[in-house]
Amino acid sequence: MGVFTYEDEVTCSIPPAKMFKAAILDSDNLIPKIMPQAIKCVKILRRRLPYVKHHLLEGPPHHFVQLPSTLLSLNSALIPLVMKPHRPIHIGSKFRSITHKVDAIDKENFTISYTVIDGDVLSGSIESISHELKVVASPDGGCIYKKTRKYHTKDDAQVCEEHIKGGKENGLALFKAIEAYVSAHPDEY
Repeated sequence: MGVFTYEDEVTCSIPPAKMFKAAILDSDNLIPKIMPQAIKCVKILRRRLPYVKHHLLEGPPHHFVQLPSTLLSLNSALIPLVMKPHRPIHIGSKFRSITHKVDAIDKENFTISYTVIDGDVLSGSIESISHELKVVASPDGGCIYKKTRKYHTKDDAQVCEEHIKGGKENGLALFKAIEAYVSAHPDEY
């Protein structure tokens, strides 16, 4: 089995506690609400650690959508070019469902570890994808969202760069949509 590790960091103007609550603790409710065109529903299959969740993705494969104007009317500096109103963003993918288990969650240190264990995101060569997320304070009062992904492959299979790039782009779009929602609704979290 091969293991390929990728790390990402995204900065945000939201304090760590608020961002962790919105993006992690309330994600099952928030994401289908702010991006119904991307995630149809989330079903919790097991309610104790390790939690098991199944995401049913919405829309045809590789569909493009326009984000609601309420998410785009915020400070445009917070929203990357691909999310500005004149350009649709790629929300969908060739994947229709994802099942993951939450391995560990630390609400005090704003960390979560989870593993994708089923769904068509696991191609013939990928056995699982483990994620470690940490939300840390940034010097400006916002936060830094740090993510490490480990692709566990069968035998010596390689991970397609397109697969990795698509995951990064969709993750960034989702993160920025959550940031925009929390900025627009500061009392909610």
